[in-house]
Amino acid sequence: MGGLTVDQVFVADGGGSKTDVALLGADGSLLAKQRLPAYPPHRVGTVQTMAALDAAVRDMQAGTGTAGAAVAMTALCFADLDWDFEKTEFFDAARRYAWAQQGLMVDTDTFPLLRAGTDQATAIAVVCGTGMNCVGRAADGSTAWFPAIGEISGDWGGGWTLGMEAIWHAARASDGRGPATVLQQLTPAALGCTSMDQVILGFHTDKLDEGVIRQLAPVIFQAVEAGDEVAMGVVDRQADEIVAYASAALKQLGVVGQRVPIVLGGGVIAARHDCLLRAIDAKLAERVPPAYSVIVTDPPVLGAGLLAFDALGATPEVLARVRQSLSL
Repeated sequence: MGGLTVDQVFVADGGGSKTDVALLGADGSLLAKQRLPAYPPHRVGTVQTMAALDAAVRDMQAGTGTAGAAVAMTALCFADLDWDFEKTEFFDAARRYAWAQQGLMVDTDTFPLLRAGTDQATAIAVVCGTGMNCVGRAADGSTAWFPAIGEISGDWGGGWTLGMEAIWHAARASDGRGPATVLQQLTPAALGCTSMDQVILGFHTDKLDEGVIRQLAPVIFQAVEAGDEVAMGVVDRQADEIVAYASAALKQLGVVGQRVPIVLGGGVIAARHDCLLRAIDAKLAERVPPAYSVIVTDPPVLGAGLLAFDALGATPEVLARVRQSLSL
């Protein structure tokens, strides 16, 4: 790798529900990896995020007998690092640590998905995990991106939203404001409750933590399997939103009508619910042919690893080893 004399590469991918970190050798071999809690900088603060990363590096190096080893490249890819000023602040904070002083990349957590899913120069990636985001790149170096900060930026979808939809439709069915749906039974059961009244009161009195809402996303798909029309409508809207992101990114890049891979990842996608994937493919074929979907179920930290080794000018053999090291 171009006379590389340092020993290690450190990579981190931080999403809305977890942070995956890994330490690799300069040859792409895995030295250690850990799964940490979520440390979104916009919520916990950059200082706390960096402290957690520093502790992880120290722990992994100590565990592999390489304490104090030089780090050739660090790639930090975190949710909500969308604007340049956010990336700059995060970059500057990381630079204070020894493990980020030789080579450092900072970006949103969507670009690792893009890198993991395809080697093509022009591609789009849509994350459907706890929330949603989308990025794209073109062969000419241009990029497409979205703020992706929730309803205020026009977002809808992801595990949190699907969980809220399960609660919303179940509540309305229970009091007669909405159509009948099996979500009325499935939703409280998933939360260990006997009725929607108990669910509603549980959230109101803080006996139920709002963090469990994203865990209700599978309930929507269980209802679809039962033939529930309300749940089918929710899944159809989720597919609409994914394709809306992809379509807008294709337009931003000026590549509508080209055969562009739409890389899909995140927890909701990784669950591989046929009803959702079929709906996405049908809508892509209808709205932006010949664009096509590529499903990624490997952990996003794989993409961060590939980006780090790309920056080091790694050979195809080393990149293949990185894939082997960080894939499921």
